Amino acid sequence: MLVHSSAPTRLDLAGGTLDIWPLYLFHAGAQTLNAAITIRAECTLLTSEDGAWHLRSQDTGESLTIRGLEDTPEASRHRLVLRLLQHFKPEPVTVVTRSDSPVGAGLAGSSALNIAICAALSRHTSTSNTPESLMTLAANLEAQVIGVPTGVQDYRPAMFGGIAAIEMGPAGITRLPIGVDPAELGSRIVLAYTGQSRDSGINNWEVIKRHIDGDQNVIDLFDEIADVARAMRVALETSAWKEVGRQLTREWNLRKQLAPGLTTPMIDALVGQGLKAGAWGTKICGAGGGGCLLFLTDPSNVSSLRRTLEAAGATILDIQIDVDGLQVEVR
Repeated sequence: MLVHSSAPTRLDLAGGTLDIWPLYLFHAGAQTLNAAITIRAECTLLTSEDGAWHLRSQDTGESLTIRGLEDTPEASRHRLVLRLLQHFKPEPVTVVTRSDSPVGAGLAGSSALNIAICAALSRHTSTSNTPESLMTLAANLEAQVIGVPTGVQDYRPAMFGGIAAIEMGPAGITRLPIGVDPAELGSRIVLAYTGQSRDSGINNWEVIKRHIDGDQNVIDLFDEIADVARAMRVALETSAWKEVGRQLTREWNLRKQLAPGLTTPMIDALVGQGLKAGAWGTKICGAGGGGCLLFLTDPSNVSSLRRTLEAAGATILDIQIDVDGLQVEVR
C-alpha cells in the first residue's frame, strides 16, 4: 500500500503571532492574513516489508530505522515524525518526507509537513478525521514536540490553499477566503531567502511571555499589528496594491520593536536594497531573525527587483499562490 500526500507552505501577510492562544483573546477583531504558496511539503507512506519503521528525509538526506516507536536519542532529528507515528500507531511503515522550503525559511514548512504526514497516516490507518480535527491534532502534537504553544494560522493554508483571513476570538477560529485574484497577488511578489535560518518557536515564545506578563509596550504593539491586518485586508479586497505594500512595511517596522534579534544586518541590507529598487513594501516571513523576506512590487519591476536582491546575496524562490491545498493519493 502506498499513500502520498502533499501540502503547501504559506506567506504570512499580516497579524502573525496573534494567532497563538491566548493572545488573540486580548485584541478585539484579531485576525491573520496569509496565502498558500507553491512550495510544498510531501509525505509518502509505504508498507514495511521487514517489520521495522523506516524514516527518510529526502531533502536532508537523513534516515533512521527503528524496531519500536519509543523515544530514543537517535530519533531526535525525527521527533515530529516519531510523535505522529506514536499517535496513529500504524503497522510498520516506511515514511519518506520531503520539503521544498529551505530550513528556517519562515514559510511554515514544518506545519505543512505535519499536515501532510497526519493526512497520510489518517488515510493509511483508516482513521476518521475532519479537516478541523486534523488541524487541531497536528497543532497539539507539534506543540508537544517543540515544547511551546503553536499558532492556528499555519495549518489552514496547508489544508485549504488560497488567500484567506483567519478570524480568531472567544467563539473559535474562522477561515474566510479573501476575494483577490491569486494570479494578481502572485505576479507582484518577490520572495527572497536570506540564507539565515531561524527558530520561530523561540522568537514567538519570548514575546508571548512578555505579553502575558503585562508588558504594555508589547500589548500596544500588538494592537497596532491587529490594525495593520484590518487595513491590509481592505487593501487586498479592493486591489489597492501600493497600500498592501505600505501595510507590509508598517507591520515589519512594528514587529522589529517587539524584541531584539528579529532583524539582522543581512535582513536590513536586503530591505534597504529592495525598497531602493522600487518595492512597494516588505516584511520578514514568520517570526524574524532570518528566513525569507517578502517584497511587493509592480509586475513590471519584478525582474529588476529579483536581480537587485540576488546581487545583494539573497536567493530568490520561485513561487505562485497555491489554490489546491492538501492533496492525498492512495495506490
